Amino acid sequence: MKKNVLVVGAGGVAHVVAHKCAQHNDILGDICIASRKVEKCDAIIESIKRKNNQKDKSKKLYSRKLDAMNVQSTVDLIKETKSDIIINLGTAYINMSVLEACIQAGNTCYMDTAIHEEPDKVCEDPPWYGNYEWKRRDRCKEKGVTAILGAGFDPGVVNAYAAYAVKHLFDSIDTIDILDVNAGDHHKYFATNFDPEINFREFTKVWTYIDRKWVEEKVHKVKRFYDFPLVGKLPIYLTGHDELHSLYKNIDCNSARFWMGFGDHYLNVFNVLTNVGMTSEKPVKTAEGIEVVPLKVLKAVLPDPLSLAANYTGKTCIGNLIKGKKDGKDKTVFIYNNCDHAECNKEMESQAICYTAGVPAAAAAILVAQGKWDTKTMVNVEELDPDPFLDLLNKIGLPTKVEDPAKAKEMVE
Repeated sequence: MKKNVLVVGAGGVAHVVAHKCAQHNDILGDICIASRKVEKCDAIIESIKRKNNQKDKSKKLYSRKLDAMNVQSTVDLIKETKSDIIINLGTAYINMSVLEACIQAGNTCYMDTAIHEEPDKVCEDPPWYGNYEWKRRDRCKEKGVTAILGAGFDPGVVNAYAAYAVKHLFDSIDTIDILDVNAGDHHKYFATNFDPEINFREFTKVWTYIDRKWVEEKVHKVKRFYDFPLVGKLPIYLTGHDELHSLYKNIDCNSARFWMGFGDHYLNVFNVLTNVGMTSEKPVKTAEGIEVVPLKVLKAVLPDPLSLAANYTGKTCIGNLIKGKKDGKDKTVFIYNNCDHAECNKEMESQAICYTAGVPAAAAAILVAQGKWDTKTMVNVEELDPDPFLDLLNKIGLPTKVEDPAKAKEMVE
């Protein structure tokens, strides 16, 4: 039975995962938080204790310093801490190093919330999972490693929504449109809700899956509106995203698309930063001869996503607008979650974007510890039974709602 948890990373999502794992450490056991900056790990532990979120205080909750790019160091830490479940929440650049460490350690569980990226390659050709992760599936199976890819919200819960639709709601699916909007206000001039570097790299090109083919579109070119539950009618833009790169393969559908909400102010600032070169991942030299990466400089001057929590107001809405057939009739449903920024801050000093990404990873860890999701091979979330996952999320902070066909709305131009 897998229990002890090693959280790799100490950013906003790691903060949420550590809190939620501590709330369920009677199931999960000891929790170690490891990062290059151990003081950030200690700050998370202080937050957990401040909010009294450690259920079983007899279990260990501690920190370690770790360079996760060093595979042997990670293997050693897994063995030293006797960790069974390794939740990788560092930058997307470390995914393959941490996965390799789990494979070498053997009989572990690896999970992440975002796809692997190489620093010098942006928006590679699809399918993204085929470029790195899926190449290691056979080795995971050989070593008895459970690897759950993309166990956040999107990717993650939205993949489970697709699996739930296949299992319970449709006989056949035509289109899956994943819609993600944040109707919150962080009261900053400009900020990103998670790692700015990874955030901006998403907006280089748009890979989308239409009529069973990969199609490339320009960023922020295709715009629609959707009337979201609780947050109202908002603009959304066709965007590339991780989950499409497994859904196209594992869910029988004609099209799978991802849409993200952006306000005019965000787009104006983003476009200026892009036009002057500040979102570039290519190194440049200053007049003093110092080599810098503009995107990393931009990340350094923008607010830490976790720092937004204290003053964040409003709600998010993320869900799947799915069209298909049931009993020979056309059917459309919207499966979704609303999350409140202020409530997340009250529970664990976080904001809703980090909360929605982190809670599902903790839920997946609980299911692995209970033996329900301990697959001993590599899977994407939609390959697993969605019912225990969504049932657990309903209980621990992210309830699922399903709008019936009569209420589900159309996207409009």
